[in-house]
Amino acid sequence: MKRIALFVLTNLAIIVVLMLFLNIIGAVFGINFAGISGRQLDLGALAVFALVIGFAGSFLSLAISKPVAKWSTGARVIDRPANAMESWLVETVRAHAQKAGIGMPEVAVYDGAPNAFATGARKNSALVAVSTGLLQSMSKEEVDAVLGHEVAHVANGDMVTMTLIQGVMNTFVIFLSRVIGWVIDRMILKNESDAPGIGYWVSVIVLDIALGFLAAIIVAWFSRQREFRADAGAAAYMGSPRPMINALARLGGMEPGELPQQVRNMGINSRPSGLLALFSSHPPIEDRIRALQAAGR
Repeated sequence: MKRIALFVLTNLAIIVVLMLFLNIIGAVFGINFAGISGRQLDLGALAVFALVIGFAGSFLSLAISKPVAKWSTGARVIDRPANAMESWLVETVRAHAQKAGIGMPEVAVYDGAPNAFATGARKNSALVAVSTGLLQSMSKEEVDAVLGHEVAHVANGDMVTMTLIQGVMNTFVIFLSRVIGWVIDRMILKNESDAPGIGYWVSVIVLDIALGFLAAIIVAWFSRQREFRADAGAAAYMGSPRPMINALARLGGMEPGELPQQVRNMGINSRPSGLLALFSSHPPIEDRIRALQAAGR
């Protein structure tokens, strides 16, 4: 539950900082960006405000995703391969990238339990990273399939897609929480002052958090769908679904390595259970294997 709360609160923190910035600018120049006063509600201005804040936060996260991923995982980019394994990793990613029709991603290795991820703002300037734990616990063919999976994420534009979906969710959260807060403040609590009352501000804070969790469930659902597409992409690059099935089967018997929040959605595996499965960025391993088996028939 901690990681879910961290995800929602981190996203909310970015939005709050941006809103504070706009409110300060608005106060200095006498502009009501949000279109809300105690007695008036300008839905058009509020919609623009929500759109700007909602997407600005998402695109800011995307823009810094690669440097943040390197810093938070301690990933070491392979500029000049130091051994045969590093040479093989670079050439394997290169082969997948050529099949996918994208530019060569940066290839990195980081210390940690079995996992891998891809991130970056553009298809032709991405990062594919794999953990030492995964390299030590899988065969080359299985690692090959995992790298294909990550390259497929890049080729499918999943980082941008998830950013756009998160931006839409942020926009709806900001817009709805303020409309509902205004209704509660003005029509239920009967605030007749010229400024929003305490009922408005409390309602907005509570609704930002509550609707933020609902938005996280929707974003997680989209994230799970892209995992099936990336698995299929890896199978296509490998010419058979069997290597990806074997890699997933092996991952199913491991404890997935923990990734920082900024790149967790782009990892190869997570292990959802119970209610937390609604917030999981990855579907169960068994479902992914069944999908690959069905596609290979």
